[in-house]
Amino acid sequence: MRTEAVTLPGSPERPNEDWAAAALPAAGAGGTVVVLDGVTPPAGDDGCVHGVPWFTARLGGALTELSASRRDLTLSGILSLAIRRTADAHRNTCDLSHVRTPQATVAMARWDEATVEHLVLSDAALLLAAPDGAVRAVLDDRLDRVPDEVRRSLAATDRLRNAEGGFFTAAADPSVAARAVTGTSPRSAVRALAALSDGATRWVELFRAGDWTDLFAVLDKEGAYGLLRRVRALETADAAAGGVHRWKVHDDATVVYAAF
Repeated sequence: MRTEAVTLPGSPERPNEDWAAAALPAAGAGGTVVVLDGVTPPAGDDGCVHGVPWFTARLGGALTELSASRRDLTLSGILSLAIRRTADAHRNTCDLSHVRTPQATVAMARWDEATVEHLVLSDAALLLAAPDGAVRAVLDDRLDRVPDEVRRSLAATDRLRNAEGGFFTAAADPSVAARAVTGTSPRSAVRALAALSDGATRWVELFRAGDWTDLFAVLDKEGAYGLLRRVRALETADAAAGGVHRWKVHDDATVVYAAF
């Protein structure tokens, strides 16, 4: 068993809002990985006195502890309980009904001798590599379905945030856990897996440097830091060329990789 977790901030001037963790063994067998990508709110009030890094640390800590210790709960049940626990930690000081209350995307996996469970919510990604080299990407594409013209409007985006017909993130409502993309695979069908924030999936989704199988080959050969180093090089080159993504040259980028 080999695990590797790497996270890089998008800017030295701002705190990294991602969270990454791996626990081995989980409840005496297997393991668990968790990646969160905190949603950076636009300038202005979000109803919370703590901020996104506080939220992702609280939620990530709860998810890691519960997924490692509560084998009796499904991953969606664990996400629901972790959201409730985190909300309870600041509901007396913050307005949790605010549409921009701190929130995060989620990618999780947990395995034992027989199965590999997965959960993805919003635009994080979970990759499952099979012994024959095939790579399956577990994605929640609801945010991608929102038209670009809508996403350019903060008010229009807010109307779709954690709403029917829109997209969902882990915020203050435990019921959102039922919206996550979940599933189970036989342990024998998975030789390795990786959880990534969207700052790391830029290699595929933004810069088109390869597909998911190519990305996993980079992880196998160069490790998580090797992939993130490639992402940073692409971002820098794009900005130098006056690329359309220069408004946010670098994003917080996180990878947790586990090989069985």
